[in-house]
Amino acid sequence: MALTGIEIFKMLAKTNCKECGFPTCLAFAMGLASGKAELDKCPYVSDEVKEKLAAASAPPIRPVKFGMKEGMKAVGGETVMFRHEKTFFNPTIIAGLVTTAMADADVDKKLDQFMKLQYDRVGLLLRPEMIVVKDAAGDAGKFTALVKKVMDKTDAAILLCTDKADVAKAGAEAAKERKPVIGVATAANADAMGALAKEMGLPLMVKGDGYDSLAELTTKLTGMGLKDLIIDTGTRDLKKAFEEQVAIRRAALVPKFRPFGFPTITCPAEMTDDPMMEKLYAAVFIAKYGGIVVVNDLSADGIFPLLLERLNIYTDPQKPMIISPGIYEIGTPDENSPVAITTNFALTYFIVSGEIEGSKVSTWLLIQDTEGLSVMTAWAAGKFSGDSVAHFVKKCGIADKVKTRTLIIPGYAAGISGDLEEELPDWKVTIGPREASHIPALLKTL
Repeated sequence: MALTGIEIFKMLAKTNCKECGFPTCLAFAMGLASGKAELDKCPYVSDEVKEKLAAASAPPIRPVKFGMKEGMKAVGGETVMFRHEKTFFNPTIIAGLVTTAMADADVDKKLDQFMKLQYDRVGLLLRPEMIVVKDAAGDAGKFTALVKKVMDKTDAAILLCTDKADVAKAGAEAAKERKPVIGVATAANADAMGALAKEMGLPLMVKGDGYDSLAELTTKLTGMGLKDLIIDTGTRDLKKAFEEQVAIRRAALVPKFRPFGFPTITCPAEMTDDPMMEKLYAAVFIAKYGGIVVVNDLSADGIFPLLLERLNIYTDPQKPMIISPGIYEIGTPDENSPVAITTNFALTYFIVSGEIEGSKVSTWLLIQDTEGLSVMTAWAAGKFSGDSVAHFVKKCGIADKVKTRTLIIPGYAAGISGDLEEELPDWKVTIGPREASHIPALLKTL
């Protein structure tokens, strides 16, 4: 942000009313400066101050929103070049491509592939989010029919790709309930496409021919009152496109060059016909710095690694991934099923639960709140001690569900077994393996 917390504080009403959810106006100002508060939460800010603060607090790269069937997605909003400087918040959108030149059967197959690409990992749903619908012949009827098919068969966000304003309008009308991105605005059709985007209140994709052309286009369109733009340099050579992504990001963040202050779209689908090379190109642009990456091939073995790469880049390394503490049923446990306990670090849970499922032994799995720490770290920090585990076992209600009184604890927390036996005299404490892969063998012996 351009303003510090103190500078923002000087503009506030200084009532310390607490209506914003912060204890003081200074705390609220610091929240605004760090991006952890919203200006609208203060009921006493004047319109003049709102205007000043809104301009000052706007990220150098504008966040652009568009809709899926359920909910909204956003790209852009970055304030730094690298993740170690600050968390990245809006992950790259991975998009599939369909065109009006494709046979119906091929379109159906691709849309079916798209909907099957959904993976539950560490409590998160990993999937591609967008379909790019490309006009190949300027036929508004055929384009609209394809848009409707995408609407009917998927829940995807939609980007309409045509250089003809009348075709774009027909497609936008068919997809308006999802707030699609429309395009493509070029130097030749900027007036017509800009007017359409403004009329329909939709984000606009802008395609230039190099830096100068792109800067002229975005300047012209913002002068028409458009704010939500997604930019494409038009380059389809990997090396040059990579250089442009870095240069555009840096220009927007460092000298704050406003014509480049928008998220970008990259098109590996138009750079190569080789599915493997396409995914390698996509991996480059997910890392540096594509807002949307368009691919043609939607095979699971190509998309899944891209989803994992994106997850790694856009996961906050300072915030542990956690799951809710409680009692989890793995399989169909009954009153005679074994009971195990571990921490609420999400990765620990999914590894342990996966091994239990693989054993085919139905088990009650207790998840204790350790503030997202792994077993060893939680034990070392005193958050997975004999006292805390015993307290959780007594309070969680597992005793009402089982007749068994055997509690399996992680091997790395073997040191708490003595304290547990004292705190839980009715329970037998069994020390589990250190490696999760040995869990099935233990369960089968019980």
